Amino acid sequence: MSSKQKYEIEFVVHASPSLLYQYMATPSGMSEWFADNVNSRGEFYTFIWDGSEEKAKLLTKRSGERIRFQWLDDEGEDYFFELRIQVDEITKDVSLIITDFAEEDEVDEGKMFWENQISELKQVIGSV
Repeated sequence: MSSKQKYEIEFVVHASPSLLYQYMATPSGMSEWFADNVNSRGEFYTFIWDGSEEKAKLLTKRSGERIRFQWLDDEGEDYFFELRIQVDEITKDVSLIITDFAEEDEVDEGKMFWENQISELKQVIGSV
């Protein structure tokens, strides 16, 4: 299997960290912007887009701060995707930092996916 490349993208979000966390850490919140539908059973989440399903395992969840998943297809690898809230100590600006992995020739596509999804999230929470 070819190795994937890690990448990070940062988005400034005009919302409180607690509100943002609700939209990134709950199935109902994630189904508002990340996927058409999100279901969870324990640590396993099912993300549904246009009728196709992708399953992921919840690896880390720190309340108000971050959530990290691993696609079941990547099990046994060091790959994950993470959504992390960061608040600038001086300006108090809230950022959402996405960490993900993609094949080298798919990094731009991955970034575009996240840009579209975060744009949707900003619409939902009124942070446009």
